[in-house]
Amino acid sequence: MGGMIEEMETIDEFLAHHSADVEEAVRKAAAAEIMPRFRTLAAHEVDEKDGPHDLVTDADRKAELYLTEALGALLPGSVVVGEEAVHANPATYEAIQGDAPVWIVDPVDGTRQFVRGEDGFCMLVALARRGVLLASWTYAPALDQLATAVRGGGAFLDGERLFAGAPTPGRDLTVATSHPDYTTDEQKHALLGLWTDGVAPRPCGSAGLEYLAVARGESDATAFSWEAAWDHAAGILLVEEAGGAHLTLTGEPFRITGGNSLPFTAARDAATARRVVGLLSAGA
Repeated sequence: MGGMIEEMETIDEFLAHHSADVEEAVRKAAAAEIMPRFRTLAAHEVDEKDGPHDLVTDADRKAELYLTEALGALLPGSVVVGEEAVHANPATYEAIQGDAPVWIVDPVDGTRQFVRGEDGFCMLVALARRGVLLASWTYAPALDQLATAVRGGGAFLDGERLFAGAPTPGRDLTVATSHPDYTTDEQKHALLGLWTDGVAPRPCGSAGLEYLAVARGESDATAFSWEAAWDHAAGILLVEEAGGAHLTLTGEPFRITGGNSLPFTAARDAATARRVVGLLSAGA
């Protein structure tokens, strides 16, 4: 037990001294590899992975390589689990369940928006250990917005503390939901539970920015049907540290290590999370 405490204290010390270095690495990756390609992508710089709604660009690949090198150098002994590396070698995803500190990276979250030249995309970086989220960085370079969270230390947007608050009584809940192309028939039925009085579901954009909207109190909840850690890790911690909550279909908190009952929600407060899960369960 003593060894584990010492290891966690070491990571706490790392975050106390190097959070700004992580932020700098994220910003530099965006400046070097993403923004120069924004609205200038050539056809040969865009590929499909698993279908027309699952795109990857040279910006994704090169920004992830940049972050893999930079983050690994900042925290010796850590490993990086990036979306594009896992696509190339799925076995690398298993590091999330290992003992080493792990950086979970989505170099461009909202690639479809990025390809269309829209500014609703972001970069997601989270630091975790043994399934516990410790810190996160959500950077929207086209909007020049940076949200950060440290476990037990709160959530911030451009240095200002975030408080998710609670939905306004009497108003419809605004809920960002998974794109139908990413849902099974069973999950579609569950999501149909949101189509009821008092709820205003809408298709989600970038998952990272949807989480930020919940943490800011601009949106009430999400309802997502997939569990890839790079899409959710940063935002889950951001919402949690802003006072929000997250629950899976069985009423348990979402686990970045996987095995969650889907769909799941992240919401402005615990009562809203329970309400959304209740509606999803009714639809399932």
